[in-house]
Amino acid sequence: MPNRPGRIDGKVALITGGASGLGKATAELFVAEGGRVVIADINAAAGQSLAESLGDDAAFVHLDVTDEASWIAAVSAVKEAFGNLHILVQSAGIALTASVVDTSLEDWRRVHAIDLDGVFLGCKHAIPVIADSGGGSIVNISSIAGVIAGHNMAAYNSAKAGVRHLSKSVALHCARKGLNIRCNSVHPTFIDTPILDEHRDRFGADEALSKLGRQIPMGRVGKPLEVAYGILYLASDESSYTTGSELFVDGGIAAM
Repeated sequence: MPNRPGRIDGKVALITGGASGLGKATAELFVAEGGRVVIADINAAAGQSLAESLGDDAAFVHLDVTDEASWIAAVSAVKEAFGNLHILVQSAGIALTASVVDTSLEDWRRVHAIDLDGVFLGCKHAIPVIADSGGGSIVNISSIAGVIAGHNMAAYNSAKAGVRHLSKSVALHCARKGLNIRCNSVHPTFIDTPILDEHRDRFGADEALSKLGRQIPMGRVGKPLEVAYGILYLASDESSYTTGSELFVDGGIAAM
């Protein structure tokens, strides 16, 4: 039986936050599905190690998503490594558990700088390169917290809601300009990644996952690969008529 062709054969992807969590799972899946990936992360050691483990179809670039010059250099590095750019997955992000009155202005700005400003900069600087490469897909990782608010997640709710709406604006801009670039957002609920470390430290690993899982209709925390497959769909040509849309990977929580 002949080998099944990969779902993103020949496509080049830049994945932010690619050294861990959802970004790492996505990078591994993309390479398995025929893509070439540039893992972009502020954690150089983990990013370089992952790229080396994935072989010739992967490379690493250091990226501080809050810094415009770093973005310009990263996009140039993708072109140097693989010639083109077809897919941008923006997975870099941090969480903050605090109510509006307990959030300092410094923390508010830091969350927005990483979770929202970084996404803006990525779209701004990747769009021309993706267009020159013949078009492609931008997948921005928001959160179910960008749709459903919490009393103690003011900054995170705000930033992730901003990613949701920014993605729609980007989609409409690209469609209006005829750039052949789609842009969609993905909205996970609790996923078993390092972003839950705050809860693990507080309750212990097993109890943290159990407590979070009880809030979800499906009764458990999600797995990174379950989100990565959704990202793969939006990155691939299978979603060629999908733009400005949202994919909930949330165990049913948005249906409550």
